[in-house]
Amino acid sequence: MQRKSLATMTCPVAQSLERVGEWWSMLIMRDALAGITRFDALQKSLGIAPNMLTRRLNGLVEAGLLERRRYQDRPPRYEYVPTACGQDFRPVLLALLDWGSRHFAADGRRAVIRDRITGEIAEPLLIDRRSGRPLTDPAFERVYQNEPGQD
Repeated sequence: MQRKSLATMTCPVAQSLERVGEWWSMLIMRDALAGITRFDALQKSLGIAPNMLTRRLNGLVEAGLLERRRYQDRPPRYEYVPTACGQDFRPVLLALLDWGSRHFAADGRRAVIRDRITGEIAEPLLIDRRSGRPLTDPAFERVYQNEPGQD
């Protein structure tokens, strides 16, 4: 079954999901951001069929989240390295990891984010860079800038 395209929707959430909303894409980005960038390594890590992995990698390259780089000529082999846009996706995955771990951890086996230097467990929180306040504060609202008719 073909999924509906969200490309024509103006909502940033829909636009983001158009690029990474398929579960394999999210898992590929998780692995690529963790340093697993070669096709064979991604296939082994994910247990994904080669044709599906090829399609998802091509989509992520086309969306600008990954860059395809040749690392071997004979036979030609490529790695898929996160671009700046792909690197900006890291906090999204970390937030998803934290949320999923808190609410859906199987058998209490939570994944956590730990400070490599201190060993302390991080408590993720999305904040406003300017004020330092959590974005969950009721003072914040979602608005769209530069809508037609706005100056």
